[in-house]
Amino acid sequence: MAGKDHTEKRQVSDTRHTFRSYNESLVLERTWLRKWFQPPRHLLVVLVAITVVSATALSWLGWRMLEQDRAVEAQREQERLEHAADRGVRALERLLAEAEERLGNRVPLPDKDGLTLIFTRQTMEALPASRLFFHPSLPDHPEPPGTVFAAGEAAEFRENDLPRAAQLFRELARSKDPLIRAGALMRLGRVLRKSNQAEAALEVYAEMAALGETAVGAIPAELLARHALSSVLEQLKRNEALRREAGSLDRDLHSGRWKLTRGQYEFYSGESARMGGGNAGNLEGIATARAAAALWEEWERNATPRGRRLVWIEATPLLLVWRGSPERQAAWIVQSEHLLKRLPADRDMRLTLTDAEGRLVAGATDRAPRRVVRTATETQLPWTVQAGSIRPDLDASSFRRGRLVALGLAVMLVFLLAGSYFVARAVRREMEVARLQSDFVSAVSHEFRTPLTTMRQLSELLAAGRVPLEERRQQYYDLLAGESRRLQRLVESLLNFGKLEADARPYHFEPLDPRALVENVVSEFLSQISRPDCRIEMSGEKDSARVLADPEAVSLALRNLLDNAVKYSPGCQTVWVDWARQGERIAIRVRDRGPGIPAAEQKLIFRRFVRGAAAMAANIRGTGVGLAMVHHVVKAHGGEILVESEPGVGSTFTMLLPTVTSA
Repeated sequence: MAGKDHTEKRQVSDTRHTFRSYNESLVLERTWLRKWFQPPRHLLVVLVAITVVSATALSWLGWRMLEQDRAVEAQREQERLEHAADRGVRALERLLAEAEERLGNRVPLPDKDGLTLIFTRQTMEALPASRLFFHPSLPDHPEPPGTVFAAGEAAEFRENDLPRAAQLFRELARSKDPLIRAGALMRLGRVLRKSNQAEAALEVYAEMAALGETAVGAIPAELLARHALSSVLEQLKRNEALRREAGSLDRDLHSGRWKLTRGQYEFYSGESARMGGGNAGNLEGIATARAAAALWEEWERNATPRGRRLVWIEATPLLLVWRGSPERQAAWIVQSEHLLKRLPADRDMRLTLTDAEGRLVAGATDRAPRRVVRTATETQLPWTVQAGSIRPDLDASSFRRGRLVALGLAVMLVFLLAGSYFVARAVRREMEVARLQSDFVSAVSHEFRTPLTTMRQLSELLAAGRVPLEERRQQYYDLLAGESRRLQRLVESLLNFGKLEADARPYHFEPLDPRALVENVVSEFLSQISRPDCRIEMSGEKDSARVLADPEAVSLALRNLLDNAVKYSPGCQTVWVDWARQGERIAIRVRDRGPGIPAAEQKLIFRRFVRGAAAMAANIRGTGVGLAMVHHVVKAHGGEILVESEPGVGSTFTMLLPTVTSA
């Protein structure tokens, strides 16, 4: 007996040593597999770094491209303005040259804006005459002898006999000499006003106005009469008639109807404005008349054959151009603004003329972002010429182009980031798959190694004759048979999973009774498991509808659910299975009281190689393909697999399979 006990103790020691060596080798194997299948840890970091560097480089290149484009555009804009300024200078020079040529040929300029003057020693002619409001000098006008009106003036002033004075002036007003008539009518109107005969005075002034250019004291009779008529209307307080008459007088004063001196023009213009007829003169017309007077005086003092000059009169810039001789001279007075209007239109450029002091002469007052300047010294023109761009601001156009480029870069960056995201996602998934594959290979190797090691140990003991008792040898034979069946089930499970993954397994559908199906699977399962204390309670409808299914595939799925329920609930000997009709489908449920599955893992456990955290923490054996195989089978039948679980309470897996009628 002592030898027998010693032999058994040695066998147990050898077995423990073998299993210890096996566990150590299994740990090393798992570590090696994880290193083999796991990608580099910093792969995602490297990918993010590459993405950031690429995006930064792309942004920098886009910015450099915009800067270069802006510089090129600025250079082109500058060149365009240079050419535009030269074209403007040539056009202005051409206009002035043509004007000087016409003046030299004594041909008046057909100008609706300017004024042409023809000077001689005796006369000054203005074309058009309406542009010249007053003249620097006027020829002497003939006057009637002073004795003609002596009697009437003596009766008016010395004798204060207004009726006799009126009679004498009426007799003179019937004279055939217009000069005598004009003088008599003027004096008669004055006498009638003194006699408070305003209506009669109005008739006399109306008759006097009909004499037109006939001079009375170097003033046209019509102008004198109309002014006097307005004064009578003012005296009578006939405001509406006064405004009409004063307005008509003002218009005629500014139409060049009468040749007046500056003093005469200013007096009558001021009177018409006072009486409500105008604005006391037109500044441009007054400036033009003053410029004409200045030219006349300069020609009389020192006649120069030709010239051009810019002058400021009444805050109005005027261009003076003249050609001639000491006996005759032609001059042209025009505002510089009118010259610019004659230039060819340029949609992208605007010319501005300034004087030597920088004051604006003609053109726009706004400041263009870019300008080209041609000074009077360079061009020999009376002005400094500035060409400014009126195209959209270069910064604005660059901004618009920049937005387009930025949009393109943004699209590229989006694609780059999206590509990086999907690559990172794929890498992460591959890393996850690699980890799962590593766990799967480790689990499969463990599942294979355990029965193989047991079979090897038992076979060696039996082969060496180290089991003397027949009872012990039979026990070892039973263990060998059980491990062989376990190994066979594992191999078949992996083969079935491979066929399902490759869609290579054919399905043969036929009507099945769910009760018979469940009872057969449970009976077979109980005969194969190594837990004699395990109980499976079945319940369900006796005459439920039949399901249209492949018996072998559905049995395989149900067997996997039962195997998981038994494995994951070692503390509870009972597993519950029931079946019932649920609408147009049959529900087969497997319930246990295991550790339960967290909500975050319930959608993942049906993926291949995925095992729950509770199973891994409890070191429960498994390959991670059982539930994936169940999902494949149920999906192939047009059904649905559901899970209801709560940690610490247990789990319920439900297969919903279509009935024969619904199929």
